[in-house]
Amino acid sequence: MATMHDMHHFLLFGIIQLVATTIILLLNYEFFTRGFKAVFKLMPNMDTLVALGAGAAYLYGIVVIVLTVTGHAFNHAFYFESAATIVTLVALGKYFELRAKMRTSRAISNLIQLAPKNCTVLKNGKPQTVAVNTLTLNDIILIKPGDVIPVDGVIISGNGLLNQSAITGESLPVAKNIGDTVISATHNENGTFTFKATKIGKDTTLAQIINLVHQASNSKPPIARLADKVSGIFVPIVLGIALITLITWWLISRDFATAFNFGISVLVISCPCALGLATPLAVMIATGKAAHSGILIKNATHLENLNRIDTVILDKTGTITNGTLQVTDIRPLQTNLSETNLLQVYASIERYSGHPLAKAIVATYPQDNLLEINQYQETPGQGIQATLGTRPIYLGNPKFIAPYLHQADRQKALTLSEQYAAQGKTTIFCATIDKLLGVVALSDTVRDNNLDAVQQFKKMGLHVIMLTGDNQTTAQAWADKLGIDQVVADVLPTEKYRLVTQLQKAGHRVAMVGDGINDSPALQIADVGIAIGSGTDIAIEAAGIVLIKNSLQDLVTALKLSHRTMRNIKLGLFWAFVYNIIGIPLAAGIFYPLLHLTLNPMIAATAMSLSSVCVVTNALTLQL
Repeated sequence: MATMHDMHHFLLFGIIQLVATTIILLLNYEFFTRGFKAVFKLMPNMDTLVALGAGAAYLYGIVVIVLTVTGHAFNHAFYFESAATIVTLVALGKYFELRAKMRTSRAISNLIQLAPKNCTVLKNGKPQTVAVNTLTLNDIILIKPGDVIPVDGVIISGNGLLNQSAITGESLPVAKNIGDTVISATHNENGTFTFKATKIGKDTTLAQIINLVHQASNSKPPIARLADKVSGIFVPIVLGIALITLITWWLISRDFATAFNFGISVLVISCPCALGLATPLAVMIATGKAAHSGILIKNATHLENLNRIDTVILDKTGTITNGTLQVTDIRPLQTNLSETNLLQVYASIERYSGHPLAKAIVATYPQDNLLEINQYQETPGQGIQATLGTRPIYLGNPKFIAPYLHQADRQKALTLSEQYAAQGKTTIFCATIDKLLGVVALSDTVRDNNLDAVQQFKKMGLHVIMLTGDNQTTAQAWADKLGIDQVVADVLPTEKYRLVTQLQKAGHRVAMVGDGINDSPALQIADVGIAIGSGTDIAIEAAGIVLIKNSLQDLVTALKLSHRTMRNIKLGLFWAFVYNIIGIPLAAGIFYPLLHLTLNPMIAATAMSLSSVCVVTNALTLQL
């Protein structure tokens, strides 16, 4: 017989658990308010399951304490730890979801910071610095080298070289002249010009991108969790069994305490500890495994959605490619000119230019062996005129060098330009008076293993689409090189966003992979947004998955891991329900009349632990 000393220790242990559990449940009271409201609305969900299991375990523990004090029970399990565990686990999941929403808010803040706060406006021909938010339509704005365009507009004087990669995704700066449009948040690398404001405030391109990101973050539906679907069936069944058990044993035994013990045992044994463990444990291990492989998965929603996708959209520049230009072809067109001599001429002239094409050429030739240039004049976006000794040299596109050549050489330059463009390459021609000297071709480079990754996407049955701000000819050349079936060229951010939504409306599950600010709306609205680790902070914030090592091969790994994790979670839920299928009939006393078998609370506690062990062991197999 238990001693009074043992009973006091047992009672003290129970009271300590009661106090600790009460604090935890009070801190998470929302589960109970939401859970029981769902019951009254006949729409039980995961909150109902949590409230039911935790509440039953908590109530059972109080009953055991009361019975111990009155001398009717001793050394029974309290089940307080079950109530505290399930509430804590689910609360942690809610916390991580809240953090994901906060990332979206930070992404929008970062987008807002792209626009300058002030700009220079011409008032009566005199420059004045004003706040951008005070601009009105048709204001004349002065832009110098290094300035950021504050609003959308049209150039009315001068010219510039604008880096639009943040907005349009174009890999090269674009020359802008009188009559051309300029876009807010783009950067002027060279040249001075004035433009007339045509779109201000919420109508600018940047404001529209911000609005799209905001809409996407609010419009994305919550993930349809398997546990919620299951609980819609499981909760009513458990409540019904518990009620039937209570009434049946009350009628049989005429002892309400006995009936209550059986009824509450059914609720306690159905406490979804293993059910609650199945998903978070598998997700925790899977995300840890992914991080070890250089894949950052921000929350379980993205991991689950990745399992369902059927379409992958890939941005070209900076995602499929490195986003850096390299010289691929050096082609002399005169017999007395070698590749080395031709490249020496190019590098000697291009060293004075800040254009990315020029920098790529200069980087390929030794800086201590350059020729002396006497005169230099650059026309932004077209070419350079220089004097080498006494000989004039022209570097540029076919249109720029055409006035200095005979018709045959003009046509030759145009044909070569088209041939290289069909290969996804950009050309710079070198000419002197009446003579075409040669051509240099440059191209972006494919990231390591990306070609193989695209093929693996197709083997998985995924439809692969390439999006780019480049022209159709260049885009198609890249698509042919990579084996991509569908390409969409000349796209703006709103068009990327629109394509994703169109595919979703057609019933497709879409994964969007990008790296730039211009990709952020599409990354946000896609079922899974995936950012390249070397991309902009805004793209990384908007995405749900980040490929830290910048390789699409890691997306292949993430897809396989997602498939495996979802199978693992379903298997974990299976074991959790096997436990309930066996345990609930025992707790209800079904076998007691014939076999005198019932579920002793101590044995139930052990069985509950074993159920959780099975789920944990199953989740650990993901480490393999």
